[in-house]
Amino acid sequence: MSGRIVAIHVAPGQGAPVEGRDWIYAVAGRGLEGDRYFDDEGTFRERDGSDLTLIEREAIDAVEREYGIALEPGVHRRNITTRGIALNHLVGERFRVGSALCEGVELCEPCSYLERHLQTQGVREALVHRGGLRARVLEGGRIEPGEAVTGPDSE
Repeated sequence: MSGRIVAIHVAPGQGAPVEGRDWIYAVAGRGLEGDRYFDDEGTFRERDGSDLTLIEREAIDAVEREYGIALEPGVHRRNITTRGIALNHLVGERFRVGSALCEGVELCEPCSYLERHLQTQGVREALVHRGGLRARVLEGGRIEPGEAVTGPDSE
């Protein structure tokens, strides 16, 4: 099980616009340097697995195809966009994102916050069961687009 990192996004503060990054450093137990959760400022900071969030590019494409909702890069507020790996299968599993070792905690189901933030009706429904994955960072490392995301059967 493996895929690739397509894009990296962080929001420097709660509710702040997302910023694309050419690379980022993941820190064990903290998350991504420069992201709101790294500084314990995110809306869901009390929720386990907020170190890192991922979403499949295939899910974003399906939302546009099936619901007519185009999600611009990063607007989904997930940190890492992937291609070629089924993220839902990584709940409870250890996997690598670039050189960082992570553990899938739970599905990142869409919430009313995202729909309000985007001011787009139907986003929440469109992303049910394909809103991505929440993960802990167990071992830090540098992450950049093009690098592999490898599941437990790839190690």
